[in-house]
Amino acid sequence: MRPLADRMRPRTLDEYVGQAHILGPGKPLREAILAGRPHSMVLWGPPGTGKTTLARLVAAHADAEFLVLSAVTSGVKEIRQAVETAKAVQAAGRRTILFVDEVHRFNKSQQDAFLPHVEDGTVIFIGATTENPSFELNNALLSRVRTYVLTSLSAEDLGALIDQALQDAERGLRGLRLTAEAKELLIQAADGDARRALNLLEIAADLAVDGEIPREVIAQAAAGTLRRFDKGGEAFYDQISALHKSVRGSDPDAALYWLCRMLDGGCDPLYIARRVVRMASEDIGNADPRSVQLALAAWDAVERLGSPEGDLTLAQAVVYLACVPKSNRVYTAFKAAMADVKAGGSLPVPLHLRNAPTRLMKELGYGKAYRYAHDEPDAYAAGENYFPEGMKPRRYYEPSERGLEIKIGDRLARLRELDRRKKQGQS
Repeated sequence: MRPLADRMRPRTLDEYVGQAHILGPGKPLREAILAGRPHSMVLWGPPGTGKTTLARLVAAHADAEFLVLSAVTSGVKEIRQAVETAKAVQAAGRRTILFVDEVHRFNKSQQDAFLPHVEDGTVIFIGATTENPSFELNNALLSRVRTYVLTSLSAEDLGALIDQALQDAERGLRGLRLTAEAKELLIQAADGDARRALNLLEIAADLAVDGEIPREVIAQAAAGTLRRFDKGGEAFYDQISALHKSVRGSDPDAALYWLCRMLDGGCDPLYIARRVVRMASEDIGNADPRSVQLALAAWDAVERLGSPEGDLTLAQAVVYLACVPKSNRVYTAFKAAMADVKAGGSLPVPLHLRNAPTRLMKELGYGKAYRYAHDEPDAYAAGENYFPEGMKPRRYYEPSERGLEIKIGDRLARLRELDRRKKQGQS
């Protein structure tokens, strides 16, 4: 027997669950499908959100031939074969929907193979992808399609889907019952994925007791399932971004949540440790220099202990970083200085700042008139210039008024006052 998820695939738009933002009453895509006016499109969304099903419904309402390619197993040869089939269908007076699953796995030249046939109407192209099309698809293809974003199913959507499966006598599991607690756990375990919800329900059905599926059975069926995390794709970067921004925003609770989401999803703790060190320098910097030390210590602990023992040190570091004063002044100063370096060319080091280990160098003036700061009042050579000749001195670093940078700012202000007096000839 076919799996429950396949048997319960919607046959009409009215049976389709979720994606009301693009398929609700009056929405342009819904109206186009119902009118049998398909157009080329890319469906972008997480697994189990109905991309393949929606493509099939488009073809069914348009009474079009439905051809399927998987970018995992297909190449240019299979694309050409599909196009030849579509030309024959076109000669017979019908249209062809060419559905390409995992379209992001095609390289740029393979994607180019679709262009002339989409352009001349030989095929109506529908691509499905879990990855951001703006990164994975070439601009030429994107310009010829409309992109629709499909979202994870809500708890209400999943509840409706489960009810459909339990009430459908022909295709579903009519006669079985879910306790309220079991249904709630099933929705939670499905994590917005319709296919996962139905697969778990089908597994649990085999363990039903007197026609009822209790919570314990769902828990057994769902054991070992992980939250959505793709270790390198869109969800990966979205979650590390959320973690970083929570730390920057001084929200230790949200930061802990995103840390746990990534660890739970299988992210390499060492990757997180590296990013935590970056957060310490980029967003805290000299407001609390201990942040870098703690982040490095957490990284070291993760390397020594592994997971899960080392995970707690990551949590400690993340919470600390989220709680301490923030400053990005070193980060912005570094970027400004690097921009000047790239724009200014290879400006020579001034003679008085050069090292002079040989007599010839000394005769050429290397190190001449250098002022040794420790021999000056306050160990500061007031008025000295350390920038290259011909470059106007710049002020990149301006400490914030937070944390240790308050004291750093006070000291720099005193030194700049000494510079000002030196230039005015004051003592």
